[in-house]
Amino acid sequence: MNKDDIIKEFQIHDTDTGSTAVQIALLTARIRHLTEHLKNHPKDFHSRRGLMKMVGRRRKMLKYLMKKDPELYKQLLEKLSLRK
Repeated sequence: MNKDDIIKEFQIHDTDTGSTAVQIALLTARIRHLTEHLKNHPKDFHSRRGLMKMVGRRRKMLKYLMKKDPELYKQLLEKLSLRK
């Protein structure tokens, strides 16, 4: 799934490219891609650090979304198949 498809799926309105839901979905896609990379390259510590930073950023955004819009938060977790 490429970036445009993800944005179209999670956007709230037609010109929405940066809402919290879209950002979380994009980060999730990048995290999943990098996780697959690290399975093949377990000693790539630079990429692992980037992955940890992305996971932290996504966690903060999810926390914000949970406070701001709990309903959207629940929908997003289900749609992205995230644990919480």
